[in-house]
Amino acid sequence: MEDPEVAMASQASNAAPWSILIIDDDDGVRSSLCAVLETSGYNVATAASGEEGISLLTRSAFDIVLCDYRLPGASGLEVLRSTGGTVPFILMTAFGAADLAMEAFKGGVFDYISKPISPDKLLFTLTKFTEFEGLRRENAALRASLSDKYSFNNIIAQSSSFRGVFDTVKRLAPYNTTVLITGESGTGKELIARAIHESSSRRGRPFVAINCGAIPENLMESELFGHKKGAFTDASRDKRGLFEEANGGTLFLDEVGELPLHLQVKLLRALQEHAIRRVGDEELLPVDVRILSATLRDLDADTKSGRFREDLYYRLNVVGIHLLPLRERTEDIPVLAHHFLEKHAKRLGLEIKSIPQTVMHMLIEYPWPGNARELENSLERALVLSVGEELERDSLPERILSFHDQKARGGQQPAGDAAQDDDGNLSIKQRTKTLEIGLITRALQQTKGNRTHAAKILEISHRALLYKLKEYGLG
Repeated sequence: MEDPEVAMASQASNAAPWSILIIDDDDGVRSSLCAVLETSGYNVATAASGEEGISLLTRSAFDIVLCDYRLPGASGLEVLRSTGGTVPFILMTAFGAADLAMEAFKGGVFDYISKPISPDKLLFTLTKFTEFEGLRRENAALRASLSDKYSFNNIIAQSSSFRGVFDTVKRLAPYNTTVLITGESGTGKELIARAIHESSSRRGRPFVAINCGAIPENLMESELFGHKKGAFTDASRDKRGLFEEANGGTLFLDEVGELPLHLQVKLLRALQEHAIRRVGDEELLPVDVRILSATLRDLDADTKSGRFREDLYYRLNVVGIHLLPLRERTEDIPVLAHHFLEKHAKRLGLEIKSIPQTVMHMLIEYPWPGNARELENSLERALVLSVGEELERDSLPERILSFHDQKARGGQQPAGDAAQDDDGNLSIKQRTKTLEIGLITRALQQTKGNRTHAAKILEISHRALLYKLKEYGLG
């Protein structure tokens, strides 16, 4: 019967040739090992001393080094250290002491083999190496392939719609044209804007972002264009605006649809003249800024109603990119879920937990009114609360569990609608929370993620809505 080690070594010899450097001061050992390895299909080079081996390693690349421990001049471990641990080593020695083997492994060797060397034992050891290294290279290539397939400038997606967005970004990034990015809250509009900036010749220059719906109207002009000292009561000094901060780079106007009409006029003038005027100043300041903007509003409808200037709309929307909500590209949910899980496990120092198929199915079916942002927050919560090695169903936020419980019972009301959720829970606090989550979810769905409109429907302030979105992990 054939020795299994010999059979295993024979299989390895049929693989693509690997390059080996033999370092030994014994001419007979070098000659016999070279003959065995070349017969088995390896590419072999030899050196008679540690210094000669180091010289060869600096000039040529080898897959593995087969090196005698005791050499005249530089020892085997000294040769290993000269490579910085970048080349795998198998050490050979006639002195098979356990402490010597331990020293070798601490030094970073792949394996340790005693003299006199059995050809079968040597080939078996090399087979272990080639299988291990082959798998490592295959995994590295797979990770690179997956990274290229599913990510672009830190954006993770595999759906055809988002792959189309990636292609568009690559095509338009080199040009200074304006881009209008539309989509619901949490779909990744700022990520796309950053990807455009980082893929352009302006990368390395400032990327400045402002949320036009989050700054009071009376402060917005000063934020964008700056002001001169004494321009108004609190203007105690000159102030640079965001256009100046972004000079040479990119200015991202998020929620641009919230700009009041009088500022729309000034923004249009800045785009046309490539210059701005600080508040309280008569002098025009030239600026070189690429404008990217985003909105969840329907600006086409707003131009028809007179709420948004038509000339500014066409100036901003030279190229339009629309991002679909997560519920319309469910094939992105698994890859996003695994990405967020790995990201937060690493950040929190937790063991990465796998996602069972039942839990993944729940994630795919849930409508995600807060889109990818809500998915990320939900997975971070679940990761922290899960106890076992898998993400636990009960660690998911209550709104997701409630949605699936209602679905399992055949109920039609959205998740969190406590009016018909007769589960015996009489806690006013819990029922109030569930009701609020349901109402906020429905308002966001009805307004296609427009938080300003959702707040009006809910009859609460925009700030109160933002607080509740954060409290409930919806935004």
